[in-house]
Amino acid sequence: MKASLLAFSILFIGVAVAAPEPVVDTSGQKLRTGVKYYILPVLRGKGGGLTVSTSGNDTCPLFVVQEKLEVLNGTPVTFTPYNAKTGVILTSTDLNIKSYGTTTSCDKPPVWKLLKVLTGVWFLSTGGVEGNPGIDTVVNWFKIEKADKDYVLSFCPSVCKCQTLCRELGLFNGDDGNKHLSLSDQVPSFKVKFKRA
Repeated sequence: MKASLLAFSILFIGVAVAAPEPVVDTSGQKLRTGVKYYILPVLRGKGGGLTVSTSGNDTCPLFVVQEKLEVLNGTPVTFTPYNAKTGVILTSTDLNIKSYGTTTSCDKPPVWKLLKVLTGVWFLSTGGVEGNPGIDTVVNWFKIEKADKDYVLSFCPSVCKCQTLCRELGLFNGDDGNKHLSLSDQVPSFKVKFKRA
């Protein structure tokens, strides 16, 4: 009896979810609400940071894609957590992501959201709503998760009592020649780091 209780306790501890911890940038500083950052790939040599861009002949919405050239940092973003009491961005916390600095004729808000494009593939695009957590805005909430010593972006919102998809985001090679940040079981997780803009 004691042996099985001990085994259960060890198993339970092994699957316990880690407590949220501050996300740090490339200089070791904590990410803060309202401060602009570049989202860069951990593995270099296959493209630059994340940016927003048109797709094909469509001018709207803008899609979240990886810069084709490694030397380009992409478009700066801010993170707005669901509960921003301390101003520090924590892992495993619902947040909105908002792009800055892109001149375009697209009139959609620069807040990121999921947009279903293909069967089994959801691309990230602009047009989301900042704040206002609930079922109507569930596609606008993302998380930063720890992945060993790095980070990944994920979609697994907990802002409402609703059933949603839950997966780390990766890069999907689109027909338009862009690597789209996407939610799909067809792509591996995209490990990222954050550099203050």
